[in-house]
Amino acid sequence: MSQIAGPQASLSRTLTFNDNSLLSVLLGDHDRNLARIEQRLGVRLACRGNRVSISGEPSRVEAAEIALSSLYQRLSQGEAISVAEVDAAARLVDPTIDPRLPLSDLPAIRTRKGAVGPRSPGQASYIDLLSRFEMVFAIGPAGTGKTYLAVAQAVAMLISGRVDRIVLSRPAVEAGERLGFLPGDMKEKVDPYLRPLYDALQDLLPGDQMTRRMASGEIEIAPLAFMRGRTLAHAFVILDEAQNTTPVQMKMFLTRMGEGTRMVITGDLSQIDLPTGNRSGLTDALDTLEGVSGIGVARFTVNDVVRHPLVARIVEAYDRRTTAQQEREREN
Repeated sequence: MSQIAGPQASLSRTLTFNDNSLLSVLLGDHDRNLARIEQRLGVRLACRGNRVSISGEPSRVEAAEIALSSLYQRLSQGEAISVAEVDAAARLVDPTIDPRLPLSDLPAIRTRKGAVGPRSPGQASYIDLLSRFEMVFAIGPAGTGKTYLAVAQAVAMLISGRVDRIVLSRPAVEAGERLGFLPGDMKEKVDPYLRPLYDALQDLLPGDQMTRRMASGEIEIAPLAFMRGRTLAHAFVILDEAQNTTPVQMKMFLTRMGEGTRMVITGDLSQIDLPTGNRSGLTDALDTLEGVSGIGVARFTVNDVVRHPLVARIVEAYDRRTTAQQEREREN
């Protein structure tokens, strides 16, 4: 079914799909799914009848074959695929990125609204850490799913009875604004800071169930300042945007951990909004705690960005500028 041809060891392989209706969905409108896989994996794809030919470097051809076969299998099982799933399938088998886990063994978080699976190698490693460690730090750029997957794991553990409640928190750091000048009472002032946590919950829980669980106290969303003096037992606790904590705040938060509790701390060290000269509590915690038994650390890169492809390019551009500035400062 395959042959090696040409001096550059280009591989050609042909896949045959038995169900033309599913193949049509796999290809996408005007073959847009094939085009995305071609662009992502650097192969050439062509469809004739019920066959798709793949040509290119051997490792890339093999990756494209796995991606197409896995997507077709999902369709065969009655699942829908979107552009996001196509991009994820290609990202997970990209030979230029270490996938960490075989595609067939990728972990998933199971909620009542369905399984939440990884869309990047970093996400696969992160989901694995969430299942094994009582405390996990997730560090990396925007768009990598750090918060969403943590909330998904929290929801899964709540509905399975492994924790009694979920506590979600963020530091209400004023990025260019002052809370006192915002309209409304305290809840109305801090809710905009906590909006991403609400959004993730709404995506993972039926609306009526989310409302009921929040009213009963099973789900609590609060600013970090409200954590002081508490001991959180049998809970799944998430601190989001942790780069905007101070070392004192971070220590206060970490020591809230009680019996049967899981903690996840997420943050992006390139987006610190603290006043100039203030050390981030997230940086301080990583320096102090990395290597401590029972703590897992997931580090995401631009390769794990799962939002619009332009987001990854934006992150890369800012990273390049920061690196160049640091090099100039060292030279001076």
